[in-house]
Amino acid sequence: MSTPHTVSLQRLGSLFWLMLCVLPVYAANDAIPSCVQAELTDARLSGQGSFRWFGLKIYDASLWVERTKFQPDSPTASKFVLDLTYARDINGNRIARSSIGQMRQLGFGSPVQQALWLNKMQALFPDVHEGTHISGVYLPAKGARFYLDGKLLGEIDDPDFARAFFSIWLDARTSAGHLRNELLASPS
Repeated sequence: MSTPHTVSLQRLGSLFWLMLCVLPVYAANDAIPSCVQAELTDARLSGQGSFRWFGLKIYDASLWVERTKFQPDSPTASKFVLDLTYARDINGNRIARSSIGQMRQLGFGSPVQQALWLNKMQALFPDVHEGTHISGVYLPAKGARFYLDGKLLGEIDDPDFARAFFSIWLDARTSAGHLRNELLASPS
């Protein structure tokens, strides 16, 4: 015969087991940044890694994609979100100048386009601090949208800019090949 104390322990055990079964679902959803949830249907993490410069960690990067549409061998064929979490303070103008330098190195844009892109990035990109998130959304055939810590920063409506900008991380010729491989790891 069960005592009230035994029944309570059995119920408590059942509730604990149910929580363990459901917890991974909640944890997975909580790990997806809010701007990713707003931008992508059925988002999943393709990959993540860190960018270092002379051994100093600059940021952690995460590539979020739509589960059924993303193709690692053709990353700019569909919408995605690249989330950067900075590990140190960096001036927004420096981020813009470094980005245009990488685009130039990859051979994207004419000098006139590069000057226009630099001006747009300088106007848009803020100074960042340790823990700041800048999330860039690739909008195929349209441009790019940017968020700062989950809040909309603005858009650059230029598909050539978007392709050049995200190529910094995803082009096979990137100077950060190891990070590219980690971002495109594409776990199921």
